[in-house]
Amino acid sequence: MEWLTSPEIWASFLTLVVMEIILGIDNIVFISILTGKLPQHQQKKGRMMGIGFALVIRVILLLSLTWVMTLTKPLFNVADWFGITDPAWHEGLAISGRDLILIIGGFFLLYKSVHEIHGSLEGSHEERNVKPLSFTATIIQIGILDLVFGLDSVITAIGMAEHIEVIIAAVVVSMIFMVVAANPVGNFVNKHPSIKILALSFLLLIGISLIAEGIERPISKSNIYFAMGFSIFVEFLILRMSKKKKKDNDPVELKKMINE
Repeated sequence: MEWLTSPEIWASFLTLVVMEIILGIDNIVFISILTGKLPQHQQKKGRMMGIGFALVIRVILLLSLTWVMTLTKPLFNVADWFGITDPAWHEGLAISGRDLILIIGGFFLLYKSVHEIHGSLEGSHEERNVKPLSFTATIIQIGILDLVFGLDSVITAIGMAEHIEVIIAAVVVSMIFMVVAANPVGNFVNKHPSIKILALSFLLLIGISLIAEGIERPISKSNIYFAMGFSIFVEFLILRMSKKKKKDNDPVELKKMINE
């Protein structure tokens, strides 16, 4: 139990917790948007099940480290298909099991994001011709993305810490945060259409990032999260100004001012 008193391990643990929480926000947003289309009485249950799947998948992946690490070994090389001999391209076009999962997950995320944005912008006249997803289908889709996000975060965590106990503890703490944040975030996203579109745009960006990472052309996560954070900050300012403007134009407030 020496690791309990090691400052280096505690620093690694705190770093992992922060990283897992940041990566988990993408998961929460996706879960919130999908479950937001369910009947009101099923939304909370759907969010909790989605987060539960995320935790189970991450723990299973952590307990299967030998198998997970084999996913980083190349399965095939696209360069061989086209006769490319340049060493840099040959190395970059080698596709492993992890790369394949990230690429497929990235395209799935792109498809879902574009589909949801199109549905939100086109209006209700198209919704009458589209059969809503069942609870089971919604949970299955959440499970697919849980696997993609989980694999990405677990492999990243393995590279940042040596002790499996530390990694599992960090994942559990981040999952607790997700459980606490899921309903407030979900309700907020579904209540504000502009926030929903912004969140879907983030998921588009994450989908592109997953594909880029899968083809060994990673986009800096710090740049992605800075852009997301700045966009959210601007949107909060807009919402605050809109709320203030609405309050200033409230007939009750105007009548009260006149009487005074």
